[in-house]
Amino acid sequence: MDEEYDVIVLGTGLKECILSGLLSVDGLKVLHMDRNDYYGGDSTSLNLNQLWKRFRGEDKPPAHLGASRDYNVDMVPKFMMANGTLVRTLIHTDVTKYLSFKAVDGSYVFSKRKIHKVPATDMEALKSPLMGLFEKRRARNFFVYVQNYNEADPVTHQGLDLTRITTRELILKHGLSDDTVDFIGHALALHRDDRYLNEPALDTVKRMKLYAESLARFQGGSPYIYPLYGLGELPQAFARLSAVYGGTYMLNKPECKVEFDIEGKVCGVTSEGETAKCKKVVCDPSYLPSKVRKIGKVARAIAIMSHPIPNTNESHSIQIILPQKQLGRKSDMYVFCCSYTHNVAPKGKFIAFVSAEAETDNPQSELKPGIDLLGQVDELFFDMYDRYKPVNEPSLDNCFVSMSYDATTHFETTVTDVLSMYTAITGKTVDLSVDLSAASAAEEY
Repeated sequence: MDEEYDVIVLGTGLKECILSGLLSVDGLKVLHMDRNDYYGGDSTSLNLNQLWKRFRGEDKPPAHLGASRDYNVDMVPKFMMANGTLVRTLIHTDVTKYLSFKAVDGSYVFSKRKIHKVPATDMEALKSPLMGLFEKRRARNFFVYVQNYNEADPVTHQGLDLTRITTRELILKHGLSDDTVDFIGHALALHRDDRYLNEPALDTVKRMKLYAESLARFQGGSPYIYPLYGLGELPQAFARLSAVYGGTYMLNKPECKVEFDIEGKVCGVTSEGETAKCKKVVCDPSYLPSKVRKIGKVARAIAIMSHPIPNTNESHSIQIILPQKQLGRKSDMYVFCCSYTHNVAPKGKFIAFVSAEAETDNPQSELKPGIDLLGQVDELFFDMYDRYKPVNEPSLDNCFVSMSYDATTHFETTVTDVLSMYTAITGKTVDLSVDLSAASAAEEY
């Protein structure tokens, strides 16, 4: 271990593993360490015995739940946008050869105390029970505007500068109702709260276009895909990539202590009496607690069930977004469900998650609106973790700390953090202008 590295990465969460892979491909000498004896960190997947030990102590899971090895329960459950940044990153790095994906069956939104399929195109808008007849026409016109919008072609802008007008102003021009705005902003554009309404409209239009493009890739019921055997496969796939390009991995390394020189710049990492020298450190917040601050708390319920979520067309994998306004909250709630069809549970079993940013001192009761949608559950577990963001200046100390995972059940915010960290570390941007059809061999439709 007494060598010098360009970068030492601490923690094998998904963000850290993606960065380790990207930096190794760039030709940097990378050492990747973790205090745990498994990959994934906070974003690991657990089998049934591990899940039981974590939440129920030493008790053994009941036999009727099936074999422990058939479970892959994600601790940070998230779907991927089929045309999104993470998929582009997977293809850019050729990590798709280590993974198999399957489309997610459905994308739903909670509105007026019911679950509705999310309409994503002008034709779906005309069929949606979310809106009355006249509202459908207005929504269809708005969808057509978004679908035709091309940033490089002023003719498609219809005289509107979306970098200057707010989303609220754009919506007013199309005369859409508050309920329509709610599902467009939260279930299509995937905003987590309503701040976007007062921000430039271009971001929301781009997000809506990404949703529609992702939906079109599979001609299925949702824009999302998900790896077979769960997300625990992702960190390991990027770890393999890093190793192929010369990265060194060391698991089960206790007390990884980051060392600094007299100028306050990182100079190495010490574990078990040995110090590896380095120019830069990348890590999750737990490795450098003095350089982060708490920004919130995520509450999550994990349910094992023997049926799909009711009122979702018997879908085996879905996302339901519960917009903040529908629940009287400050941020959205998310329901995520997958099953044996994605090889995350034994045949006949379903895994559902309800996630939200905690807003009160009783987070379990906050999750009730989402849990009520699940129907009867076989087992229910509650998880909670603090969220942190870095407060240091990386240009002064060469420490690059990732942000904790949020409550969303999609990856777009996660990858944004990774790519901005990559740029801060290297001074470069990742070229993600890849041919997405190249991924088709690694996808299962």
